[in-house]
Amino acid sequence: MKLRMTLMSILAVASLAACGGGKKDDTMAGGGGGGPPPASLYDRLGGEAGITGVVDQFVGNVVKDDRINTFFKNADPVHLKKMLVEQISNAAGCMKDGKPCPYTGKDMKTAHTGMPIKEADFNALVEDLAKTLDDNKVPAKEKGELLGALGPLKSQIVSQ
Repeated sequence: MKLRMTLMSILAVASLAACGGGKKDDTMAGGGGGGPPPASLYDRLGGEAGITGVVDQFVGNVVKDDRINTFFKNADPVHLKKMLVEQISNAAGCMKDGKPCPYTGKDMKTAHTGMPIKEADFNALVEDLAKTLDDNKVPAKEKGELLGALGPLKSQIVSQ
């Protein structure tokens, strides 16, 4: 249970960054010119392999961040990374067999109940995510879209 809360904390902080993040591109292909639909954010982030690589580095950055690492001290890193990959993949539009890729973790509000997460904690997590995305040379458009997709989680995570 503590592990899931930790995972949700990481995602919540990532959400904060999203709140100020980029604007989602709502344009659709085919507006008279035809052609294939645009690639999903999931695909533009490199699919499961690309997201897994970013998550691996992100969790490493969070564990080293003295501002927030106490929230993760009892986390199972393997499970945490799995949940983050699922959540980010789902938020980025991953589809398999015509269905959205599932996120099997708890909702953010449940996962963070009783945790004294402040806005500063959330902001620190978002900073760590943004740095990781920059280190992995994720383009500004995709970075903004991802942060924008995760941003609405902030209100479910920050309690103080």
